[in-house]
Amino acid sequence: MLPVVRPAAPPRQAVIAVQFVLTGIIWGSSFLFMKVALGGLSPAQVAWSRLVLGAVTLGIFVAVRRETLPRRLVVWMHMLVLALSFCVVPFLLFSWAQQHVTSGLASIYNATTPIMTAVMAWAVFRVEKLRIIQIAGILIGILGVMVIIAPWQGLAPDQSLIAQFAILGATACYGFSLAYMRRFTSDSGMSPLVFSFLNIGIAAVIMLVLTPFIALTPVRLDAAIIVCLVLLGCLGTGVAYIWNQNVLRAWGPTRASTVTYITPVVGVVLGAVVLGETVSWNEPAGALVVFLGILLAQDRLRRRART
Repeated sequence: MLPVVRPAAPPRQAVIAVQFVLTGIIWGSSFLFMKVALGGLSPAQVAWSRLVLGAVTLGIFVAVRRETLPRRLVVWMHMLVLALSFCVVPFLLFSWAQQHVTSGLASIYNATTPIMTAVMAWAVFRVEKLRIIQIAGILIGILGVMVIIAPWQGLAPDQSLIAQFAILGATACYGFSLAYMRRFTSDSGMSPLVFSFLNIGIAAVIMLVLTPFIALTPVRLDAAIIVCLVLLGCLGTGVAYIWNQNVLRAWGPTRASTVTYITPVVGVVLGAVVLGETVSWNEPAGALVVFLGILLAQDRLRRRART
């Protein structure tokens, strides 16, 4: 009788690659979810919902796996900073801004996160030294943002322009947070699950405390809004954060941040197909310039040539 041959378990790198792609798809879809949810909730309520649902989802995983939480006070203080800078503030900014810009445009601006990370890591936290080509990449990324803003069309200080700068403020928060993680929490000893749970969980507690001031307004729910909130919270702010931490630890921050190449493609396509949003020529053109700036700022062209 021949021995039974069991199928080999998928290699670790293949699992990480799948998690990377799924994270990009889910985060790219988040802009559509937010846009739909804003049809019945205020921006603060959308941010409140995604954080609370995300915290509950991650809390269930922590309880099932019986993960232990850190005991050092300094770790909790660092996670409090990240809860504010990586979750509360940017989520509120994105939710408010998407009242005035398309979901596709918001996803394109989200791609500036690696540029913001490079600036913060170099100028604020001094955890990286940039070469001339990387500084040029940052400047090219800024040029790409200007192409997206399209100043030749006029810069009247209307809500749309303010919303675009609000989104850039949100990606600056992401850049600050990613550099902060590298500087202060890279050796915390927490698993990706515990790290994600504390990050989202503390942010959810902050939002719960602020509920009387920001979230007690009338809501209108229908099936589409409820589904989008659940997907935005449980997947986009729950499971995807675990996957992102797995990718970050397996591939490092430079390769992990390339997830921003996926999110704008997904965001623009879903916005056009599902919501019927139009895309101006300068938005994808500016996004390509931003991507070039990211490649240079991360010194990826030189690494590929050497490889």
